[in-house]
Amino acid sequence: MDLSANSNTNSSNEESELYHAQIHLYKHVYNWVSSMALKAIMELGVADVIHSHGKPLTLSQLATELKLHPSKVGALHRFLRLLTHNGFFAKTKIQEQEEEAYSLTPPSKLLIRSKPTNLSSIVKGALHWSSLDMWHSSEKWFTEDKEQTMYETSSGGQSFWDFLNKETDCIKMFQDAMASDSYMFKLALKECRHVFENLGSIVDVGGGTGGVSKLIHQEFPQLKCTVFDQPEVVANLKGDDGNLNFVGGDMFKSIPSADAVLLKWVLHDWNDELALKILKNSKEAISGRGKEGKVIIIDISIDDTSDDKELTGLKLDYDLVMLTMFNGKEREKKEWDKLIYEAGFSRYTLTPICGFKSLIEAYP
Repeated sequence: MDLSANSNTNSSNEESELYHAQIHLYKHVYNWVSSMALKAIMELGVADVIHSHGKPLTLSQLATELKLHPSKVGALHRFLRLLTHNGFFAKTKIQEQEEEAYSLTPPSKLLIRSKPTNLSSIVKGALHWSSLDMWHSSEKWFTEDKEQTMYETSSGGQSFWDFLNKETDCIKMFQDAMASDSYMFKLALKECRHVFENLGSIVDVGGGTGGVSKLIHQEFPQLKCTVFDQPEVVANLKGDDGNLNFVGGDMFKSIPSADAVLLKWVLHDWNDELALKILKNSKEAISGRGKEGKVIIIDISIDDTSDDKELTGLKLDYDLVMLTMFNGKEREKKEWDKLIYEAGFSRYTLTPICGFKSLIEAYP
């Protein structure tokens, strides 16, 4: 037996494993660069410029349209090189031109501000300094025995909600971000018409400026829609007619009565204790309809057995956002089971919608 050959093979395998581990580590360490490059290109309006011209544009054409200083043309090329690699742009050859041109891909089309599918506010909100700064306090947060979110640890005890209520520009940014996926919900409505067809009234809890309720109202004009949110959020908002109105209140105390209660991206903001309180108040709100009432939940359901790795990764990212900012959580199916049945519901259904969310219908 040639022991030296085995030794060399083992050494080679260990080196290969070490190199791959290094690449894996570095890739995740520097993932933030891709995120911030996307934010920078979104703020410049690159997708808007390409879209408005209706054709691919070369680097020099983009630089001219964006009114960049000549010294920054090379920088733009390097930003676009990374984002093209990440699938946000595609390069194409244009006849009679030596320079390659950049075209939009489906992900970058979501950054076109004039389109109903625009998700720029999600990019802006998720990568806002107020969301990023807290991560510098992670070690302190982990080692302190305090019932605080990481955000509160970073801000000296101020919650994210307190920050929003003090900063007019930021609360608008947050509301825009929450409303920005309305078009995705509109697409889902076409697949889920049966969810709303037999209802006479619905309360959209935490409905903000009413983006989702307005879509429901457009599809079902006979359905009485009430947007229920904090008094300061709905104070100056008015409905289109008698079937769409805004009501201020506290969902932890009570929720207006209706045939159905809608909780879209609400429960993941809260821990199980507070989410249970919201669900119990929702159940009480539909008590007038007996077994025909229901609570409609649109939220994430983590399922790493059925979802692919990329989808599961997105859901787990969202879970840490909810944990660190709000002490909330994204839930696995067994956690939804426990929460819904503890709230007193007898059964529920769960249907995947909107790419990575789920529609849950809970019945008394």
